[in-house]
Amino acid sequence: LQVVESGGGLVQPRGSLRLSCAASGFTLEYYHIGWFRPAPGKEREGVACMSRTGDSTYYADSVKGRFTISRDDAKSTVYLQLSSLKPEDTAVYYCAVGYGLGCSLFEGLYDYWGQGTQVTVSS
Repeated sequence: LQVVESGGGLVQPRGSLRLSCAASGFTLEYYHIGWFRPAPGKEREGVACMSRTGDSTYYADSVKGRFTISRDDAKSTVYLQLSSLKPEDTAVYYCAVGYGLGCSLFEGLYDYWGQGTQVTVSS
């Protein structure tokens, strides 16, 4: 059972990047998905999540309108499109999956985590 992120890198402010998360060893369609990053005062903050069916999504206020979460269950892959990036978006981004229908930005509801991919926003 594994989730592996990729797609991180160095990007200039106002640039874009797409993160991917490949799931293996389980059937992704039974899981809700989320992306997290470290935040002051907590281990990780929820950035975006999507329900198992894809009909519900939630975003942190800090990324709303700039980031888009998506999933392709046929490819067992989760994506996070990052746009209009700011230096404060610099972080390690973690993909996570949790068994069940709904989604949440609360990290306690996730079962499997990736190792993270570094995103650096700098000129």
